[in-house]
Amino acid sequence: MLAWLDSDREVAGGKYETIRVRLIKIFVCRGCANAEELADETINRVVSKVQEIITNWQGDPALYFYKVAQNIYREWWRQVIRQVDVPIDEPAAIPIVVNEVEYDCLEQCLRKLDDNERSLVVDYYQSQGRAKIDQHKKMAAEMGIAVNALRIRAHRIRRQLKTCVVDCLEAQPVN
Repeated sequence: MLAWLDSDREVAGGKYETIRVRLIKIFVCRGCANAEELADETINRVVSKVQEIITNWQGDPALYFYKVAQNIYREWWRQVIRQVDVPIDEPAAIPIVVNEVEYDCLEQCLRKLDDNERSLVVDYYQSQGRAKIDQHKKMAAEMGIAVNALRIRAHRIRRQLKTCVVDCLEAQPVN
């Protein structure tokens, strides 16, 4: 695999590290708790196919890694959906809420956010598919920032919400 990335082993090693870090960032931005494991799974799948793709692949090998990462993410998401028994077409909650106690904790944590953060995170996770992409572009334009900067802000707020919800749930009395 390293030879596919670059003929110079040192350069290839650097490219490998860059790809791995980017894969982790991709999975983190998409809300995957096990981003490093998913990045490693992506790399393992590419390594298992490298002999097949090396002869026909043209362009930057990193792009192949990112395409495989998309498939890994889809698999991960389907597994998450199955675990919480939520229909696939239902909008994703922040984080996914499965019962009334979790919903109450989420509501409580949303109230703790300032108005701008609450509005941003609710609007960010409101839509699906093409509408979601268009919504993100519109939000970023209104805020005067890049879509990626918006994604990072939403991720930070989501991470803050997740911590708050987990703390709230731990504080709940056990039945």
